[in-house]
Amino acid sequence: MVTAADRESQRNSEETRGLLALMGAFSLWGVLPLYIRLLRFVPSVQLTAHRLVFCCVFVFGFLRLRGAQAEAWEALRSAPTRNRLIASSIAVGINWLGFVWAVNNDHIVEASLGYFINPLLNVVLGVIVLRERLRRPQWLAIGFAAAGVIYLTWLAGAPPWVALMLATSFATYGLLRKTVAVDAMAGLGAETLLSAPIAIAYLVYCEIEGTGFVRGGTPTTWVLLILSGALTALPLWLFAYGARRVRYSTVGVMQYIGPTISLAIGVLMLHEPFPPMKALGFMLIWSGLVIYAADGFMNRERAI
Repeated sequence: MVTAADRESQRNSEETRGLLALMGAFSLWGVLPLYIRLLRFVPSVQLTAHRLVFCCVFVFGFLRLRGAQAEAWEALRSAPTRNRLIASSIAVGINWLGFVWAVNNDHIVEASLGYFINPLLNVVLGVIVLRERLRRPQWLAIGFAAAGVIYLTWLAGAPPWVALMLATSFATYGLLRKTVAVDAMAGLGAETLLSAPIAIAYLVYCEIEGTGFVRGGTPTTWVLLILSGALTALPLWLFAYGARRVRYSTVGVMQYIGPTISLAIGVLMLHEPFPPMKALGFMLIWSGLVIYAADGFMNRERAI
């Protein structure tokens, strides 16, 4: 007989595993710039193409182990679902390419800014596209974030295009995936399968032109390129696993682990400039994030 204490212990165990999975996912995303820097000599488009192809291989390998590859094929057989997945594959492809370019062109700080902005941009898209209604603290949070972006634009004399591109592409990806009733990993498998032929064709072209790294690379380069696919798929699986076992408000707060680690890497390890005047713009955005996270947490507690 299963007692209430046993059920509570099981829930606590599940939540602990979920928290560890989320910490692993966000930590991997945070340190990913260091891995990409190891392949800095590979052009950004080529590296993104390799990352996409090998991610597809690893995801379908994982789905096969679970006996769930049929879910990806089923998603592709439905025309409306397939069309949304095509759109989401374009959005995530733009995001991956932009992130690789940012890392390899010394814009890690600005890339981290994009992922700090992203959660609040999700809220804005929810209002515009899904007609969601916001609470006053959420409007205040968006106001702080907008003020931070405007301030950074004024400071630099131009908008932070890299950050805005990364935030917009990933928010668009999230919105598109929200409208598709497909498991996270099966959806990723379908997305990468849709994009893989284009990526493979481009890589073949690079080999023909003599600029590729399949024939011209070293064994170390091949290993790093193959593992880039695993490092794309693994955190996504960890995130999907953890998000099902942890409160959504907790997930919302933990998602800032990744860009915080990336910011620290950019400033402390790679010595990208981060003057006090620029830090003020980040602080405005962080203030908005704190308000947003606190509001989500308090409303979650009231609902329990």
